[in-house]
This record gives sequence, C-alpha cells and structure tokens, in this order.
Amino acid sequence: MTVDEVLDIFREAGGILTGHFILTSGLRSPVFLQKARVFMHADKTERLCRALAALIREKVPGRIDYVVGPAIGGLIPAYETSRHLGVPAVWVEREGGEFRLRRFEIEKGARVVVVEDIVTTGLSIRETIDCLRKLGIEVAAAACIIDRAAGKADVGVPLIALAQYEVPAYPADKLPPELAAIPPVKPGSRNI
Repeated sequence: MTVDEVLDIFREAGGILTGHFILTSGLRSPVFLQKARVFMHADKTERLCRALAALIREKVPGRIDYVVGPAIGGLIPAYETSRHLGVPAVWVEREGGEFRLRRFEIEKGARVVVVEDIVTTGLSIRETIDCLRKLGIEVAAAACIIDRAAGKADVGVPLIALAQYEVPAYPADKLPPELAAIPPVKPGSRNI
C-alpha cells in the first residue's frame, strides 16, 4: 500500500483535519490525523491493518507470539493487525500514569510487536516497550499506520510504518504566527 493510498483512506473518512491542534505529545500542529474517523469503518481499518500485517511479516524475521497495543489509540489497529498475523492481541493501559499489562499475562521470553496508530514522537511506544521489557518480554519491532515523524522518532526498536507522512509540529512557545492566531483544540487521548 502506498502513502497516497493510506492518506486517501484517511481523506475518504474525513480523518485529515486542519486547524490548530495540541497533539498527544504536547506539540502543536496545523494538521491532525483523526484515526477514530477511519477506525469507525471496519472495511477501511481492515485494509490498512492487512497491509500493515504484510509489512510486519516481510520485515520481522522469526516468530511473533503477540501484538501489543498501547491504550487507547493502539487498541483497534493492534487487534486488527493481530487478526491478519494470526496471533493474540493484548494491550497495555495507564495505571498511575504508567503503562501496565493489567488484564493479561504474557510469558517471559515471548516475542511481540507493538502496534500503534499514529507516531509523532514515539513516546507511547517507548513506554509500552519499557513496560514489556520489565516483564521479560522481547519486543521484536514496533509498527504504526502513519509515522508523522517520517522516520525521525527513535522508539528503541525497528519502527515499521505503513506510511510516512511528515507533518509540521511545534513546541507551544515556538508557533508560527498563522498557527498562534487560531485557538488550539486537543483531540488526543493521552490524559484519558
């Protein structure tokens, strides 16, 4: 699947928004990729995650025992990607501000791929990896639908992106004037 095909799916679903957005990372951007508008369509989600699973199979040698998604954003793509890989999907969720594998047990030495929706800084993936490694779980790679950082985010393991789509992002104190003139909106889920 090409970058244009991925972005066309987002456009068809009304998932590319423009304005002034506070991203989950805290950075500000004139573009927000609203994956919820894509994930509400099972057919669109299935197409994206089938292609992501094929890319994971191509790039990750050896077995994969589980797909792990960081809640909330990674739940749907992790589940759907795991279906195409034929392995169970589990998730980590925040408890006391840190990711925990609360509802599941994964045996030490299991080999997993972390699947996320959109990557900007890679923080959620890094926190997921930290959680899993503390439990003795091997993280073979991470994967996402769209990498907004276009390969610049270091997540600590190889990052497989279905599409790289670099979108400008700024610290709140370094906004261009045209963005600063628009009231910000925070559509992400980090503080939920």
